[in-house]
Amino acid sequence: MQDINRHLADTLKTERKQRGWSLDKTASETGVSKAMLGQIERGESSPTLATLWKIAGGFRCSLSTLIEAHGDKYTDQSSVPLASGKPQIRSANQIRHQPAQDLILVAPLFPFDPQMGFEIFELSLLSGYERESEPHATGVTEFVLVIEGVMEVLVEGRWRSLETGMSIRFSADQPHGYRNLSDKTARFHNIIHYPNGADRP
Repeated sequence: MQDINRHLADTLKTERKQRGWSLDKTASETGVSKAMLGQIERGESSPTLATLWKIAGGFRCSLSTLIEAHGDKYTDQSSVPLASGKPQIRSANQIRHQPAQDLILVAPLFPFDPQMGFEIFELSLLSGYERESEPHATGVTEFVLVIEGVMEVLVEGRWRSLETGMSIRFSADQPHGYRNLSDKTARFHNIIHYPNGADRP
């Protein structure tokens, strides 16, 4: 968790300074308080995944930008350029971790690649997890493919139950959410596609 917090702190500072944003400006763009942003930059806070999504949305960057700590134990071959044509092998068991303080585990199987225009996660919802997400940027589409357990996805104002082997595609530029009301972990693959092959629309 310390490695993740350090990566998040460094990334937040870098993204903010590249834009010339003050903490006040960043708070305005992301909807995350100045105090919380300061704590994150100092490595003093482990924000929820909902907060990470707000930051990513404000910066118009992919979620994997914030949680994929390049060069540490959570990376494998993600640094291999796609254009190289070389196979890239990623093990969810090796990179699965808890990037936030809530009941979800994340394995960034393939972080955002501008050539492909999407990122792929394995997400594990622990029992009792529930999160409602604010709309992503215009044109963002999500794919959910359940590989273990039972979960629910909030789409168009209605919770829809999905079992192992079921999948759903939806426009993520509207409010949506995920929850696990069962007593067992629900695990799914989440593909997030950004329009025009860019994570900064």
